[in-house]
Amino acid sequence: MSPTTLPAPPEQGHVTFLGAGPGDPGLLTLRAVEALANADVLVAEHDVLDVVRTHARPGVAEVHTDADTSASSTPGTGTPQLTVVDGASTTAGVPANRDAAHLVMEAARGGKRVVRAVSGDPGLDAYAAEEMLACASAGVPFEVVPGVATAVGVPAYAGVPLRDAEGTDVRFVDARTASDRCWTEVGASDGTVVVSTTLDSVAAAAGELVSAGRKPDTPLTVTVAGTTTRQRTWTATLGTIAQTLKQAKVLPSPEGGRPVIAVVGERSAAAQRDRLAWFESKPLFGWKVLVPRTKEQAASLSDQLRSYGAVPHEVPTIAVEPPRTPQQMERAVKGLVTGRYEWIAFTSVNAVKAVREKFEEYGLDARAFAGIKVAAVGEQTANALIDFGVRPDLVPSGEQSARGLVEDWPPYDPVFDPIDRVFLPRADIATETLVAGLIELGWEVDDVTAYRTVRASPPPAETREAIKGGGFDAVLFTSSSTVRNLVGIAGKPHNVTVIACIGPATAKTAEEHGLRVDVMAPEPSVHKLAEALADFGARRRLAALEAGDPVTRPSERRPGARRRRSTT
Repeated sequence: MSPTTLPAPPEQGHVTFLGAGPGDPGLLTLRAVEALANADVLVAEHDVLDVVRTHARPGVAEVHTDADTSASSTPGTGTPQLTVVDGASTTAGVPANRDAAHLVMEAARGGKRVVRAVSGDPGLDAYAAEEMLACASAGVPFEVVPGVATAVGVPAYAGVPLRDAEGTDVRFVDARTASDRCWTEVGASDGTVVVSTTLDSVAAAAGELVSAGRKPDTPLTVTVAGTTTRQRTWTATLGTIAQTLKQAKVLPSPEGGRPVIAVVGERSAAAQRDRLAWFESKPLFGWKVLVPRTKEQAASLSDQLRSYGAVPHEVPTIAVEPPRTPQQMERAVKGLVTGRYEWIAFTSVNAVKAVREKFEEYGLDARAFAGIKVAAVGEQTANALIDFGVRPDLVPSGEQSARGLVEDWPPYDPVFDPIDRVFLPRADIATETLVAGLIELGWEVDDVTAYRTVRASPPPAETREAIKGGGFDAVLFTSSSTVRNLVGIAGKPHNVTVIACIGPATAKTAEEHGLRVDVMAPEPSVHKLAEALADFGARRRLAALEAGDPVTRPSERRPGARRRRSTT
């Protein structure tokens, strides 16, 4: 009797209930990042998906839940409405109008790895708790990845420690569901109270605490959009918070229903917030900074700007295309392999990319550079070479430019240099500084067009209007071509926008286009340019504080900006 082949059992799926934290993607835990990288389906609200999707693998199905606020305030009432994105309905095998608990369970039964992401921590989310119970009852395996609770993370970013050296008692209250008994208990205590509420309900919550026994002059802070670059915090007392919000022109407002965290207490450090507000006091906090470079080129620059509290917005002004006649590049690459060159000099990341693509086309890799000296014009170009597997022999010790490279380049010596030729792959519009300098040093140069730079397509209409209407606080110009191309495809930046230029030549071009240059890098480096802008922002902030003026962004100075400004 021959053995019977049984069908393989379906692969067991799995659900991860994941805390996405209060809003800053940097607060995701390492375990959360690992779970997201392995997910087949993401289920979350819009704002939470924005936080977690960066760490998800390509092709992951997304399902967002638009829960009604009133329903979410009372656990067990109402059903979140689900909207399917990127074909998640097909991938998950679940209709879009099913509630989240059914969706995650059925997707898991189909062998999917489901991440159910919630704001803050899953242990404090009533819907997540119900969904965990549903999975347990149905025998669907699940795990919980904790996150930074909103009620804890937001005060930390607002510069409001919840406990002091004396061990202050801390109570947490959700004002949307708190009972009279709850208010009575926290009102009778002298500890710190952390209240989760909405902007237009803060005054009512303050009134409840006063009615329960707290003194009207008890300090409190109110923070909206906590841990994000839209964060804003007000300091007042229980008796004055309504007037404070009214004077700040945030109430009445369409934003009144936004969730906020209020911290109440004599020892909550509200009075010390001026010294402890580390996040909102960053030099470029909340500044919208236009970076006229592609995402690939701007990655490290944008990260640096975020470290200063800015919100970078990349707008490509140049598109890179292959040369019209590729034969010259093909001959040069073959000459590289056959020993025609002593040196190869890279003057941009795009040049590295062009040579790398040609190598891959011929089935070559970094080993083809064996025996050839490699030069890079600066740090970013050097890093692109290192990613390719090539460590450059020469990077300018001073100015990171063609001029700086020539200053450090050794002259040709027929005794020590068996070959006198340099391969220079570069853009079609590159300057002749490097070529002329190398020839003067005795080298023969094969100046090869590796790629063409053309003006990029115009950005979306919304971005163009923000550029011309003063919606950006600053723009970083990293070359004369970025000035010309940005003005050409999007228009001239508004006169309230801070203009920062990488060097004198770029500044001159900006001025020729009618722009006022406010910041110039001390040396031609994009990172030094970002540092210079941060220094400018810090000085501007200090001047406002010393004058007793509110700290505002440049874009808030444009006509009508205060009238249209929201809490973000």
